[in-house]
Order: sequence, then structure tokens, then C-alpha cells
Amino acid sequence: MRVLVLHSDVAPDAPPDELDTLDSAAAVSDALEKRGHHAPKAAFAPDMAFLKALLEKHRPDVVFNVVESVFGAGIYSSIAPAMLDRLNIPYTGATAAHFAATTDKPFGKNVLKVGGVVTPHWAVGPNWDALDPDAMYIVKAADEDSSVGIDDASVVRGSEVKARAELCKQKFGGRWFAEQYIDGREFNIAVMASDQGPVVFPLAEMRFNDAWPDGKPKLVSFAAKWEEDTFDYNGSQRRFGCEDEEPELARQLIETTKKVWDLFSLRGYARVDYRVDTNNKPWVLEINPNCCISTDAGFAAAAEQAGIRYDELINRVALAALHA
Repeated sequence: MRVLVLHSDVAPDAPPDELDTLDSAAAVSDALEKRGHHAPKAAFAPDMAFLKALLEKHRPDVVFNVVESVFGAGIYSSIAPAMLDRLNIPYTGATAAHFAATTDKPFGKNVLKVGGVVTPHWAVGPNWDALDPDAMYIVKAADEDSSVGIDDASVVRGSEVKARAELCKQKFGGRWFAEQYIDGREFNIAVMASDQGPVVFPLAEMRFNDAWPDGKPKLVSFAAKWEEDTFDYNGSQRRFGCEDEEPELARQLIETTKKVWDLFSLRGYARVDYRVDTNNKPWVLEINPNCCISTDAGFAAAAEQAGIRYDELINRVALAALHA
């Protein structure tokens, strides 16, 4: 096939979470070439004439969409699939509607709640309705991924939420909200479309090592994801084995992940993030359609645990897009 690998237009001095998009695009292109496809890479621009010219030049059978941000912000990631739909070009992964419903995290959480999926209580400004001043919350970006703005200071009492949200708004821009902090374990569950319905890959838990200080929030912070020389990065590791060690918890995680997939009518591939409390109750935090698909990301790691090599994984994603 002719597969155009379309990625975010990232500046050379962009932060590491944005530069990672280029690594993903390179890995995808290499994997597709290894499978015998022609897979050039190109940066996306939100300009219809530009996109038409790009497609005319490469004449792809399918576009592999690795556009994670537009104008440097994840909230605009829906623009790329919306434009491709307008041009009737097959592409991998989520549609514009999927991005819109999940990138806005408070909106996505409302869909989860209405759909009967357990998700932590949340509050949004400026009114911060139903915020318990004595409960613990984590203040998060309402419309960005990659743990932007997440560090130890993100976990605050309800009485401190407004000040923390205002600080983050000034520093990073965008909208911020408060989510009940679930003190427990973190799971990132990879799921992919198949002819038989969604397939959940082996369950990945982010474990925090024995050196993790008492009182330090157990978070997959921005540093844990992107800053290799930090304690957070080296103190958290991905681990598999839940299915054998805790079959009942595994059953709940798998069933809930499939329910979330159906609730949002997802396609392609995605990751569902959970916290599991001290009573082994899973709480869905958020849904990430078109999650990071680089060779060292959690999705590829989970696929490898399932016996799927990276080039085969990417090949499956590309082929599935022709029939989406």
C-alpha cells in the first residue's frame, strides 16, 4: 500500500511530549516500510489547499494519522481527521467525534457517568460546584494529554483547588479541572479493534518502587513520562501479570475497558487509564484514542506482551483503516 504517515507540525524547540510525535511517526514509517509498504512522512497543517496538495502528491491508499496536536495544543487534534473525512480519505484510528468527546476530559467523564462507568467525582470552574473543601483532588488540564502540568503539587485539598487551577492556567493556558484523587494503583489498558470486537491487550500497571517516599503522591507525572534523569521517571515502571495474580481485578478491568470502547463507539486503537483504590475497585480516569504508538510506549509494550511484533501491530492498524 501507499501509506502517508501524517504527523504534528512540531518545532525543533518543542517540549519533549510534542517531539515524541516525530519519534512515533518515524517508527510507524519504518515499520510500514519493513512490511513492504511505501510510507513517506509529512507534517500536517490545518489548511485544506495544503492538505489537498499533499494528498495529490503522495496519492495514499490510507493515511496513518499521528497528529497529536495542532497549533501546539491537543484540543485541536480533531481537525486532522475532520479534514480527511471531508476529502473521503481513509485514515487510521479515531474520528473527529472521538477526539472531541475524549480530549475534553470533563465532557468525557460525564459520558462515562451517564453510561454507568465508575469515574472519580470532578468539579470545574469558575463555580467549582460540589467541591468538598476537605477532600483531596488532583488538578488536571481539561483538554491536554501527556500529563502536562502534573507534579506533586497537583494534589491539593478542595479548599486549594481554585488557586492551583489559576496557577496552572497562567503557566500553561487552557482550561483546568479538579478530579477526586484516588490514592491507589494506576493501570493503563491498551485496546484495539478486531473483526470480533475490541481486543484488550495484557494489562499494564505502573508500579512505584520501594524508594518512593512516604507522602509523595503516586502519580504518573510529566517528569515520570518525559524527563529521564528524574526520580519520578526512574521510580515508576510498567509491569504486567495482573491476569494471573489478580484474576477478579483483571476481569473487571477488561470488562470495563470493553464497555468504555462501546460507550464511545471507538475504532482503531486506544488506551483507557484507571486508578484502582485500596478496595481493588477500578475507577476510569480518561480515554486516549490514538494513544502514543512509539516503540517504547505502553501500547506497543502491551502488544508485545500479546505476542504481536511492532511491525505487525502497525501493519494491522493500517490495514484496518481501509475497512473502518
